[in-house]
Amino acid sequence: MDTILPAELVDAARKVIDRNRAIGRRVAVAESCTGGLVAAALTEIPGSSDVFEVGFVTYSNDAKLGMLKISSDVLDTFGAVSIAVAWSMAQAALKQSGADIAVAITGVAGPGGGSLKKPVGTVVFGRAEKGGDPSDVHADRKDFGDLGRGGIRLQAALCALELLLPDASTP
Repeated sequence: MDTILPAELVDAARKVIDRNRAIGRRVAVAESCTGGLVAAALTEIPGSSDVFEVGFVTYSNDAKLGMLKISSDVLDTFGAVSIAVAWSMAQAALKQSGADIAVAITGVAGPGGGSLKKPVGTVVFGRAEKGGDPSDVHADRKDFGDLGRGGIRLQAALCALELLLPDASTP
């Protein structure tokens, strides 16, 4: 297959498309530090329009506020790289789309921007499902370490794709 993306990313996206197509499920993503990489991987797959509903690339806080309507209180209190924001992003992507499941990614890809509490390589994921209890938070924080900007973004995209699989465990 002709692609500019890494083979492992395209293979993971193909699994997401194939398995979700088999159960008639549509997916959405809300991306920050991955900058649309998950959406790009999903749309590399022929027939992805059967499954992929929408991708929100909300890199800045203003975009999170404007496109996803994330609460400024949540952003100010917890910061963009937090379980609260990832969860809010996933809920918003689900609400603003016709998708059955949404995954959100926010993190610090580096090389700058890290802190003691949120060093470079910190990425937070959120997942929301149609019909799910909005008070039941499905989110997790991962530390990919210093893999370099590209490595962090690739690992984050792979994790996000895994969370879109029908048999994925709770993040």
